Amino acid sequence: MARGKDIDGSMSVPTFYGKELRWKREAAGLSLETFLEGSFYGKTYLSDIERGERRMPIDLARHADRVLGTDGFFERCCEDVRRARRAGHAAYFEKVLEAEKHALAIEEWSPTLLPGLLRTPEYARAVILAGLPLSSDAEVQEKVDGRMARAGLFEADRCQPEYWVILHESLLTEPLLADDGMAEQLERIARLADRRRITPQIVPRTRGAHPLMAASIMSMTFAEAPPLIYLEASYSGDTVDDPALVKEYRKAYDRLRAVALSPDASLAMIKAAAKDYRNGKQTDRLE
Repeated sequence: MARGKDIDGSMSVPTFYGKELRWKREAAGLSLETFLEGSFYGKTYLSDIERGERRMPIDLARHADRVLGTDGFFERCCEDVRRARRAGHAAYFEKVLEAEKHALAIEEWSPTLLPGLLRTPEYARAVILAGLPLSSDAEVQEKVDGRMARAGLFEADRCQPEYWVILHESLLTEPLLADDGMAEQLERIARLADRRRITPQIVPRTRGAHPLMAASIMSMTFAEAPPLIYLEASYSGDTVDDPALVKEYRKAYDRLRAVALSPDASLAMIKAAAKDYRNGKQTDRLE
């Protein structure tokens, strides 16, 4: 049996345990397909786990211990891997962290805060401290690092996932940071759009009533799984996979997209706001 490409187990807890799983499997002389006999998982899923790109479900960990005779090792390690994968994020966000890495498309609507995938470290830090003002510096930095790590989705060689984001104009005109910080934040969004890694749209302040006024949502679609909706509040979040509800949310998102400005007009607005902040003219423009 040919050995797979070597894995650097020092990179993270998930890659360490993934490398250990591959080593045990190959030492037992088992191919991916043979190892998975009697489980409900495919070889691509297992390969992702061995590379540290997916967490191992508890039932598959028990299967590994049974097939490899590892005396509960992989079952015991499951929670360590889960905690490591969500470092800097709340437990309720864990499913999103994994799902977004495998999504074909991500579509977000964010009426009150810029989405986590688009934030600069300064913007992320401001949001974290506003919600958790008693956090230690180390705790804040861990959360900031976690949010910056998510943005690695936009740095991969492949242009996946496709990312579409709809923002309310107030996010441009009601600054969360000082002028230079807001300029840097909006310039980051503009750079991603210019690189064709994201498609932004703006809902103008003058639009009035519009779909999804009472919710911020993330919609994810996949090649081999049904779509998923994520809803978030200040201290909680929930994933929705009920087909009927998912369909309603996706229809509402399409209607919201229809009332927003075009991507070109939206990007021009973002760049103009960034320039005004950079030149200290944002207040004058609003007046």
